[in-house]
Amino acid sequence: MTVTIYHNPACGTSRNTLAMIRQSGEEPEVIEYLKTPPSRERLVELIAAMRMAPRDLLREKGTPYAELGLADPKWSDDEILDFMLAHPILINRPIVASPLGVVLARPSEKVLDILANPEIGAFAKEDGEVVVDAGSKRVG
Repeated sequence: MTVTIYHNPACGTSRNTLAMIRQSGEEPEVIEYLKTPPSRERLVELIAAMRMAPRDLLREKGTPYAELGLADPKWSDDEILDFMLAHPILINRPIVASPLGVVLARPSEKVLDILANPEIGAFAKEDGEVVVDAGSKRVG
């Protein structure tokens, strides 16, 4: 099985998601999307697979979202994609693709929905929040 994570190592949610993937027994393809952004075609595929609109994948915090006026509904899906490709930091993360589906792993435990082995045992996020107990049951 091939799992791909569009990852930002500076993001705790992304690091937690990557750790869960690895704890499931998978060694994913890690794409640091700020260094190697997806092509327009791949970004469109990912958004479609997640059944969302491009606007739904926009990240606001720590990005040029406000200065670019992206809250304005005048921007078309194609224009939103143009902004994401010009400023990859606008792409919310982490996005994880597997043969079982594609998710925006926010919260990070959403990745378990698309892993072949979601029974990862106990898992606590970096901040100490337990999200999977010792019996592999999601907490919360």
